[in-house]
Amino acid sequence: METVNNETKSFIEEFIEEDMRVNPFLKTRFPPEPNGYLHIGHAKALYLNFRMAQKYGGTCNLRFDDTNPAKEDTEYVDAIQEDIHWLGFDWEELHFGSDYFDICYEKAVLLIKKGLAYVCDLDKDQMREYRGTLTSPGKDSPYRTRSVEENLELFERMKNGEFSDGSRTLRAKIDMASPNINLRDPAIYRILHLNHHQTGNRWCIYPMYDFAHPIQDAVEGVTHSLCSLEYEAHRPLYNWVVEACEFEHKPRQIEFARLNMTNTVMSKRYLRRLVEEGRVDGWDDPRMPTLCAMRRRGYTPYAIRDFLDRIGVAKADSTVDTAMLEHCVREDLNANAPRYMAVTDPLLLTIVDMPDDFTAPVVLENIPGNPDAGTHVAHISNRVYIERADFEEDPPKKYFRLKPEGEVRLKGTFIVKCVEVVKDENGRVTEVRCTYDPETGGADCGRKVKGTIHWVPVKDAVSCTFNMYESLMTERESGEEEPEDFTELLNPNSLTVMHGFCEEALTHADDDVHFQFMRVGYFIKDRKAKELTYIRTVSLKDSFKM
Repeated sequence: METVNNETKSFIEEFIEEDMRVNPFLKTRFPPEPNGYLHIGHAKALYLNFRMAQKYGGTCNLRFDDTNPAKEDTEYVDAIQEDIHWLGFDWEELHFGSDYFDICYEKAVLLIKKGLAYVCDLDKDQMREYRGTLTSPGKDSPYRTRSVEENLELFERMKNGEFSDGSRTLRAKIDMASPNINLRDPAIYRILHLNHHQTGNRWCIYPMYDFAHPIQDAVEGVTHSLCSLEYEAHRPLYNWVVEACEFEHKPRQIEFARLNMTNTVMSKRYLRRLVEEGRVDGWDDPRMPTLCAMRRRGYTPYAIRDFLDRIGVAKADSTVDTAMLEHCVREDLNANAPRYMAVTDPLLLTIVDMPDDFTAPVVLENIPGNPDAGTHVAHISNRVYIERADFEEDPPKKYFRLKPEGEVRLKGTFIVKCVEVVKDENGRVTEVRCTYDPETGGADCGRKVKGTIHWVPVKDAVSCTFNMYESLMTERESGEEEPEDFTELLNPNSLTVMHGFCEEALTHADDDVHFQFMRVGYFIKDRKAKELTYIRTVSLKDSFKM
């Protein structure tokens, strides 16, 4: 077990340490439902379960909650496993909820025999009516007094497929007057004639999550079931199932607040709608909050783990600024991403007094201040591309980039002076012509100018596309009412596509290498694009204040 220091501990760590004084063993589990891709909200539960197991020398199982075959698919099973490995974790054991269908059925029969479960013929609307409200008790189902023998026969017939979907449920017999509405005879089995991705057509009845989950935890020997806050009210039912099903091992359920983030949709239903309506180009669209989208966008596993460490664990719901996650990504990439030059909105710069055949190597540090990161070479010649934003014909005061009769240094090389501006018939600048000072090519040339701009040589320039992403959602103003349709909050400017050039040296790098394009942002190659395309991971500007 790791040495525990005097750092501030979360309430979950305090519970775990208290329990481990009695039983020095920890086993957690991460139980996602394979009906979609994991998003950053799921990553909090994922990280917490795996990290606690790591910290206290325990183990963590991966268990797919596949008790509802309606929307589940092996596509999601594979994607979830990939996401967990990408974040840097591995599971002790891999299970499916469907692995436990036999024992769930056996325990349901046990409850019937103990007089603690019955088959009910009420439909959903009737059950809702009988359940009561948060302020008024429910009333007993007319089928609550069925005999053990009749319930066993009906449940067997449910299993054999004799009844239609929704016509009957198996309900736990607890207390219809309980102040906790989850204990008012909850359904523990329902009828679904659907093909299951693991069990095929073997079953047509499926256990409800609140029944299956505690059984699975108890069978696997899970010591601590760490789950989000909405399950707090379900904890008495969790404990009831473990006791009533006569398990000797009794897991402890502990709840924590979910992760909410500004300008971010966390509802899987809403995310599915964005994909199905074509508002994004798939679950891994870089604007999505899914882990596969963050991986495609260039977010690093370290940065996400760092973010989850920083936000900590709390009991009360709160909303985290998305800028904090971007800050963690930016910090990691600033330390590790090699620097290259790329021009996203190119403007031709011609050095008129430099010979056409002139070329000179310019050695650039990959990561300034880190000699171990090495260098690479760009070649200066008389024609280069610069950013259009780095030239102003009528600049404001204190403008230190290129302007008529003004001077700047081209990154790593000569100082140039604008002597002529070329425009097209519409008055748009198409070229700036400059002279250069051949004595200023070195760092110790003796001349200094206030502006330095990056460039790409025309001779070696590689054409590419830059996808500039912003938040998919706009933020509501304080006090503004929730719109009827969440798509009203979609940001129409969440993607800007630009076409420009990058250094030739970039094309030799591996696809998964992150780059800082000097003065532009952090980028990664989009492996899904047919043409050379770079995705901006985050900008250079950091709006988050620690």
